[in-house]
Amino acid sequence: MNEVLKKIQQIGIVPVVKLDRVEDALPLAKALIEGGLPCAEVTFRTAAAKDSIKAMSDAYPQMLIGAGTVLTKEQVDDAIEAGATFIVSPGLNPEIVKYCIEKNILVVPGCANPSNVEQALSLGLDVVKFFPAEAAGGLAMIKAMAAAYVNVKFMPTGGVNEKNLKSYLDFPKIVACGGSWMVSADLINAGKFDEIKTITRKAVNEMLGFELGHIGINGSDEAEAERIASKFELLFGFEKKAGNSSVFAADYIEVMKKPYLGEKGHIAIKTNYIDRAVAYLESNGFEFDMDTAKLDGKGNLVAVYMKDDFGGFALHLVQKK
Repeated sequence: MNEVLKKIQQIGIVPVVKLDRVEDALPLAKALIEGGLPCAEVTFRTAAAKDSIKAMSDAYPQMLIGAGTVLTKEQVDDAIEAGATFIVSPGLNPEIVKYCIEKNILVVPGCANPSNVEQALSLGLDVVKFFPAEAAGGLAMIKAMAAAYVNVKFMPTGGVNEKNLKSYLDFPKIVACGGSWMVSADLINAGKFDEIKTITRKAVNEMLGFELGHIGINGSDEAEAERIASKFELLFGFEKKAGNSSVFAADYIEVMKKPYLGEKGHIAIKTNYIDRAVAYLESNGFEFDMDTAKLDGKGNLVAVYMKDDFGGFALHLVQKK
């Protein structure tokens, strides 16, 4: 997969932004980054688009910035010159797609039906924007097309919001979702960037779905692990389940058969999408010990420890089942 697409997939949500004033670009970018989404698709629906993209890309080089509603070659050139790293269009114009390919810039054209998808495939693309997502049949339509076009992935935009976001992202053929609910024109024009940051943070939290998984206790040996787990079973009815390296008391307590990471033990945090969670936390300065990573039979990451301890406890992420 294209490197820019990989970054988009890790972020999960692409804020679709309409800027009427260039002076709003930097406070908006700051709000998105602090809210947990270092990404924006700035639409070429206003005269401020090019200069806004340049202002953002110059001030925040770590931010992934694309140009949306790109309809002409001139707009492609303007977007690239301003610092955009990807191009998005509402429909599929073969001339624009070919021009972007020649310029070696990622292009994600809009497709709403199988004919559009086949045209995209003929141009060498395997990721398309599904637009307008809800009006064109939503997730059911994507699943129907994905059954026929098994190598195609989609970026739905249009009607995606905090209520249906997870249902889209749960489908493995979805790279990311585009949305504007956290960056509405009304909020931007009113200068309510703190509110935008709050809504963005809420969107990220809902996407990642962090919640306590279990508490780990370091037993000195297998016999002690059995004794501790048995006490939890006796006290609270937490059924004891023995594994290779630990003994669980229900799903709440894991007692290690020998001391493992963390002076006092470990805390497991469950998440909806562990790869996105790792990328999100790394972007906030936290590090992971990939030597502790556990993969499933398909090679997907399902658990990994962070490098830092928290109050004497190691912390690891666990993919929700």
